[in-house]
Order: sequence, then structure tokens, then C-alpha cells
Amino acid sequence: MKVFINKRIPEIGIKMLEEAGLEVTLPTHDNLPHEEWLKYCQNADAILNVGHNKFDREFFEQCPNVKAIALYSVGFDHVDIKEATLKNIPIGNTPDVLSRATSDVAFLLMQSVARRASFNFQKVKDGNWGDFDPLHALGQELYGKTLGVFGLGRIGFEMAEKCKKAFNMKIIYHNRHHNEEAENELDATYVSFEELIGQSDVLSIHANFVPDQKDLFNASVFEKMKPDSIFINTARGGFHNQKDLYEALVSKQIWGAGLDVTNPEPIFKDDPILELSSVCVLPHIGSATIEARNGMAKVASENIIAFSKGEKMPNCANPEVYKD
Repeated sequence: MKVFINKRIPEIGIKMLEEAGLEVTLPTHDNLPHEEWLKYCQNADAILNVGHNKFDREFFEQCPNVKAIALYSVGFDHVDIKEATLKNIPIGNTPDVLSRATSDVAFLLMQSVARRASFNFQKVKDGNWGDFDPLHALGQELYGKTLGVFGLGRIGFEMAEKCKKAFNMKIIYHNRHHNEEAENELDATYVSFEELIGQSDVLSIHANFVPDQKDLFNASVFEKMKPDSIFINTARGGFHNQKDLYEALVSKQIWGAGLDVTNPEPIFKDDPILELSSVCVLPHIGSATIEARNGMAKVASENIIAFSKGEKMPNCANPEVYKD
């Protein structure tokens, strides 16, 4: 079976595929032009995809030989799952292995924003340390405050647990379903979306993104949040309207924002939000640890190998393809 990997992944994954007797193709360079990427896909039986290449109806029509796709990610919003299922193509993803790493970044952003770390680091780099000023660019403490989690799954649970243990924060959340584990172990409280945005001192997004949630966090939402609240997004940039977020920050409707994902992504270097003292932006590094990236390579390869043996992918975004 021919497997196309569009970007080099950690060696553990490539070695697993080759030892399973699969024919692995890697391009000579990353960031392939679309047409070149498409040609590679057309010659493959299975794809291990890194990044946000679109897998929609047009793709499946142009690449009829593709029988399986393993994503090097947890999210699968760039895949038309309905169309893939209609064509009986399983879509693998990589949950669990990056939960800790991604929640670490959310926790880092929360603290960085609360203490204006990016702003103060830039002052040091600029040689603008200045004299002691008791009132200049003060941050805020997080002890005993309320963390609101939008999407309390694996990553959200890790974030909530860190906040509970480190700062004794109260945990509230909004989900499609109740998370009994979080309620029992973290004393988390399920609330409505309106209660979430109104009661959170820190609001952190950890949900899977779907198109109808585009710009869910917009001007009307930000104006209902606490004026000293912090907005954190490590999920997908599409969740927030960035212009509205900027306006909410400069008008002091909310206090600060920490983003590992932006809208658009990558963010423009002259985006005015980057100039604000209570903002910290990272270049989508949620899973950027050796441990997480190796784990993702392993899980993605396991999905491909299982498919090649006629078995169910261990982690599949559309398990209904296996139903009789």
C-alpha cells in the first residue's frame, strides 16, 4: 500500500510504516504548491496529512484512489467528514497524546496575560526597563478566581485540573454533554453559555471547531464578559472574531487575551492586537513538544497500519464507516 506524507514527521512514525511493509512517499520539500500536493495524493492509497489541507468533495472526486486519511492532528475541521463517510473513507486523528502539551500552553498564556509578560519582556529587550513605578502596567492574580471552559474534553480537563491545583480556581464549563468526571474530581459546574461568559474570570476555549461556530466569540459576547476577564483560545482561530476581540480589549470590555490560534492564521505582523500590553500571541505551538509530536506520529501511523491490515483505525473521526 502506498502512503503519502506531505511533510516530514518524527522518525518514529516513518519507521513504523516502513516496518509494516508500507511504501512511504515524502516530498523533497515542504509547503508543496496545491497542484503538486494533489498529484502526490492521486498516486497514494492512504495519506498521512500534516497541516490544514482541505479534504472536501472536490478532493475526493479528484483522488479516487485514496482509501484512508490519517491526520497529524486532533482537529478535523478541514475535512468534509460527511463526504468521506459517504465514500467509506476512514479519517484518523490523534487525540489524547497532545492534551497535556496543549493545556500547558493555555495555562502559560493565562499566566502570561495576567502578568503582562510579553509586554514586559519587550520592554527589557528594548532597553526600556525604567525606574520602579508602583502603578505601571500592573497585572492581576488568579488565586480563587473562576475558570470557564468552553469544551471540557480531554484538553479542557487538563487545563481545569492545573488551574484547580495551582490557583484553587472555581471551575465552570459549557459542553454539549455533562462531564461527570470533571464534576466529581474537580467540582466543576455545568452552566449555560450565557452563564459561562458572564461568570468567567478566565474563559478558555477547548472545543472541536465546526463551521457553524465561526466567530462565536464576537462583539455581543465580549460585551457580556467581565471587564477584568481574560480570554484564552488554543483551539481554533475561527472561534473568535479578531477585530471584535481587539475592540473589546481597547474599549476595556475585557482585560486581556492569550491566543495560540488567530483569525486569520498566521496573524498579520501589523495586526494592532499585537501592540496591546495585556495580550500574548503564540504561533500555534500547542503540541510543540518532543513528547507530543512523537506521540502524534505514533498514533497517526497506527491508524494507517491498522487500515492496511483491514482493521479499524484505533482513533477514527468517523467510526460509522465501520458499521455494517
